Amino acid sequence: MSWSTRFPDPIVLPAGGKLATLQDAGEYITRLPKQTHDAPPWQNAMHVLIQAAEYDGPIEFARLGMMQALFPKGEPTYRSANKDPVWRNSRKLVRDR
Repeated sequence: MSWSTRFPDPIVLPAGGKLATLQDAGEYITRLPKQTHDAPPWQNAMHVLIQAAEYDGPIEFARLGMMQALFPKGEPTYRSANKDPVWRNSRKLVRDR
């Protein structure tokens, strides 16, 4: 593969625009501010882009890496094991009323 390889589905950016090729995605990452560019999700995205473009890695991994960096999940929340899950206390069954 090469940097001109197209994604199966273009990546839509949060601020508008699209990333259609591996090169578009690589240029997008290099234009980010240094602090953002050095964050682990973006480093991972660049790594999988390089793998796809230069070492025939899976292009879908490159797409997933970009999606995870563009749209990060929130911080995981952990609940104490001592607490009952909310759904257990929410309603009673008809037979128990």
